[in-house]
Amino acid sequence: MRIGLTYDLRSAYLSLGYSLEDTAEFDREETVDSIASACTQLGHQPVRIGNARDLVNKLAQGERWDLVFNICEGLPGPARESQVPSILDVYGIPYTFADPAVLALCLNKAWTKLVVANAGVPTPAHAVIECAADLALVDFPAPWFAKPLAEGTGKGITPISVINDMEVLASVSADLLVRYRQPVIVETYLPGREFTVSLLGTGADARVLGTLEIVLNASAEPGVYSYINKEECETRVEYRLVHPDDPQVARSEEVALASWRALGARDGGRVDLRCDADGMPSFIEVNPLAGLHPEHSDLPMTATAIGMSYVDLIHAIIESAQPRTAAVRQVA
Repeated sequence: MRIGLTYDLRSAYLSLGYSLEDTAEFDREETVDSIASACTQLGHQPVRIGNARDLVNKLAQGERWDLVFNICEGLPGPARESQVPSILDVYGIPYTFADPAVLALCLNKAWTKLVVANAGVPTPAHAVIECAADLALVDFPAPWFAKPLAEGTGKGITPISVINDMEVLASVSADLLVRYRQPVIVETYLPGREFTVSLLGTGADARVLGTLEIVLNASAEPGVYSYINKEECETRVEYRLVHPDDPQVARSEEVALASWRALGARDGGRVDLRCDADGMPSFIEVNPLAGLHPEHSDLPMTATAIGMSYVDLIHAIIESAQPRTAAVRQVA
């Protein structure tokens, strides 16, 4: 297949004046190189497209592809991850990973929790804060955990995200509202173990690839998987492969798979969970457009830990998406 590659390069946005935090979810050149190399090894012809604007330009010039391998995070706004899939849908071009509706849903952490809770998946109580008056919606007991509603890579998360006092919650929420220009989600803080479950496939064919436990080292910011801890994960975090012979892991994998299917995520990604004081895991959030750096992203790290090569991981993602190539009609 002729496979187009859509991506946002972190270096390109940094050169335009965006900050390190602004670009935290964007990709390094080696990620794109690795995906392109894997596609070539699998017998495909990779074609580098670039970001959403590059895609628009190439479509206008008449370029088409059998499949687009999409890892664009997009800018700006709460539907930013939906931009490239929406454009591709207009032209009838199939692509990897979730559709625009699912990506927009999953970027809003509160909406996501409502959907999985309706499907019977455990998730901590929450409230959405858009102004000071909304603090009255926090009618569940402390400790609380506050973070931006629609960010990834730990943006806005620091040790002060764990809160026991309403005045502190008011102050932290006010700061986040100004800094990130979006609502704040406040949840019941879960003090137990933290897991990220990697998944492959779509619908009934989806399966758990493996589970990593997030273990903070002595040098890490304590208690939270924060922005700093994620950015400096090589020295601050241990990603420990764990197995379902551990009851907490087994239950986490059940919750993750149920969440993945309930949300309609596709091809590959991750579900993040934390355990309460009794060791019961709950859904925290989902990443239906997971990072694919071969050494630093959780999904490839999980693959490596279980003995799956990076090429085989990319093959599994493409194989999951491939049936959709026969179900669309491209627009000339």
